[in-house]
Amino acid sequence: MRSLIPAALALSMLAAPALAEQVGEFSNDWVGNGVEVEAFPDPGVQGVTCHVAHFSRSLIDRVTKGNWFEDPSNASIACRQTGPLAIGDIETDEEGEDIFGQRLSLVFKSLAVRRIWDQKNQTLIYVVYSKQITEGSAKIAISTVSTFNQDVRKE
Repeated sequence: MRSLIPAALALSMLAAPALAEQVGEFSNDWVGNGVEVEAFPDPGVQGVTCHVAHFSRSLIDRVTKGNWFEDPSNASIACRQTGPLAIGDIETDEEGEDIFGQRLSLVFKSLAVRRIWDQKNQTLIYVVYSKQITEGSAKIAISTVSTFNQDVRKE
């Protein structure tokens, strides 16, 4: 079952706005549940990379607790400038835009990262959150990248 999860995630990411690269993984208990850390570049802002850490359930956990096809919504994010900044054609309204997503279940739940531009403070805001068909989730995390006094190119 554990080998099917990466394949399902890979298929779900084909439709995602950006592709992540796994840069770390570790087990956090004796049954094999783990934390995966992925990095992805912001597709609309060259020079920004976000790292997302999220929980991954083990086969033992899935067998003993059921709910086979779903991972928890818990996630954390950190975004940093990793090169010269170049801002492309990004959404600048207050809703921003989703720039990354991956499924946490077969149908009903996904993890998403939304970028919002704070013009007044010259800051890019990144929010990681869970999207669910039937109900929203209050499990969110936020990271920011300031462009104040930066030599930012427009693309």
